[in-house]
Amino acid sequence: MTPINPAPAPADSDPASLARLRLWDRDHLWHPFEPFDAENPQAPPLIIAGDGCWLIDSEGNRLLDGVSSLWCNLHGHRVPQLDAALLGQTGQMAHSTLLGASHIPAVKLARRLVECAPVGLTRVFFSDDGATAVEAALKIALQYQQQRPDPKPGKTSYLALTDAYHGDTLGAVAVGDIPRFHRQFAPLLFPVQRVAQPSCKRCPLGLSRPSCALACARETVTLIGLHADKLAAIIVEPVIQGAAGMVVAPEGWLAAVADAARRHDVLLIADEVATGFGRTGRLFACDHEGVIPDLLCLAKGLTGGYLPLAATMATEKVFAAFTGPPSAGRAFYHGHTYSGNPLGAAVALASLEMLLEPGYLEKVEPKGARLQAALAPLLDHPCVGDIRRKGLMLGIELVSDRATLAPLPVPGRTGRLVCDRARAFGLLIRPLGDVLVLMPPLAITYEEIDHLAVGLLAAIGEVIPARPGAGRQQTPENSR
Repeated sequence: MTPINPAPAPADSDPASLARLRLWDRDHLWHPFEPFDAENPQAPPLIIAGDGCWLIDSEGNRLLDGVSSLWCNLHGHRVPQLDAALLGQTGQMAHSTLLGASHIPAVKLARRLVECAPVGLTRVFFSDDGATAVEAALKIALQYQQQRPDPKPGKTSYLALTDAYHGDTLGAVAVGDIPRFHRQFAPLLFPVQRVAQPSCKRCPLGLSRPSCALACARETVTLIGLHADKLAAIIVEPVIQGAAGMVVAPEGWLAAVADAARRHDVLLIADEVATGFGRTGRLFACDHEGVIPDLLCLAKGLTGGYLPLAATMATEKVFAAFTGPPSAGRAFYHGHTYSGNPLGAAVALASLEMLLEPGYLEKVEPKGARLQAALAPLLDHPCVGDIRRKGLMLGIELVSDRATLAPLPVPGRTGRLVCDRARAFGLLIRPLGDVLVLMPPLAITYEEIDHLAVGLLAAIGEVIPARPGAGRQQTPENSR
């Protein structure tokens, strides 16, 4: 697929400059979540341009952005409306603090978010990214319990799901539960109550739908009741857990948990960093079950993938606990230099208007269904344990045996091999361990969806052929 409006070549795109940049990358750049083998360094693709849903690397390869540049790019790259909003704001100012001052883009964005979010969320606290949105929510919940009209100073703990991921700042890590991300930092973390994730494929209660009658929700409701006097909040990713491996909760689980939190006077924090802004087919995942959280965490797609910006939204009841004269000391003493950055806010406003155009969000579910249908041949693959999807969030779980769901012999190796191989078929994707994640831009076309599916089927077929025992993941030469 050729670009409609090619981007100008970067100044450093000649072969000598590119070779120098690759050396600098190897010698200086510390890539997040990436192992580095000094004896066998792997050169990642050097991306030099974007074109719609595609990325172009230094070799001229066009790679479909199958993970929306880490789940944040909604409308594609070099979007005229977003470009214009960004350039228009640069003509006014690049940044002005929200500490003791305000500015028009942040005010307008706060108002637009209140208009779009679940009814009752009336206050917007801006920060930088998903982890900071969660960190703010955790601190707000704790301080709220101390300053509410009937103070509850004993409510200092949190309830979170197993296998949860909420970011990489320390509070967010504490409520997270993925060992490969979090175990090293255990000495720095506060204790958290855990409840099993609502996974129908691996039901922690050994039950199955629909005969289970939402037993997982009943277990969560019971724990909320048992620990209510100590719980400041429960934090969940509504409808689908992202970094846990695209685990879709059964319908009704979220509503049952929200009702229990309300009845037992426990705040509900909805982490919609990954699920917000149309990813699940609704503007917010909470909308699927009519849930209104006390605190709503937003980031990633907020600016359409253009700039870092996050928001923690709160109800008026929560915000009221922080009001009073300066001498009362009730303010929320927390903030960030770039909170509500005008450039990010201007682009976020433009992105929201695109999402709210008639018919835009209605296209998400059909596109997700098309992708799932195109991947249906994998359901017969002996090493594919599950394909899970909500909207345009899809995960393919690779296992040793489909019947038992036993993990692969070297955890995470096969997922990485498949993603590496997928580049040869014009795809840029990333795994979560041995779960292959597909989260393309919402703007993806049906033709591009087919390209994504065909390329992934080919990559999986080469790395783990359907013939039992033929997979490359078990060979010593692939252990790096």
